[in-house]
Amino acid sequence: MDKQITAKIDMILDRVKEPESGLSVAQLGLVHKCRLNQNRGKLYLYISPIAPSKGCCALISTMLLDTTLESLTREFKKAFPEFSIQLI
Repeated sequence: MDKQITAKIDMILDRVKEPESGLSVAQLGLVHKCRLNQNRGKLYLYISPIAPSKGCCALISTMLLDTTLESLTREFKKAFPEFSIQLI
């Protein structure tokens, strides 16, 4: 991946925040790998969600994760309109 694309990815990961903690996706380590396939027009984001330790928190954690991933996808689509964004 070229430096310009890597810099855009890093900026997005720093900008998108998890709503409850206010920490960025980069600080949380939510995305552990990005892969670009220019031939297929796809940008793959490998997500490593943190599982809640208690069952009662699972619903809230899932909702916060979903909100964060929606924001992340939206920001990547704006920055890279030529690519399909795939969360894995």
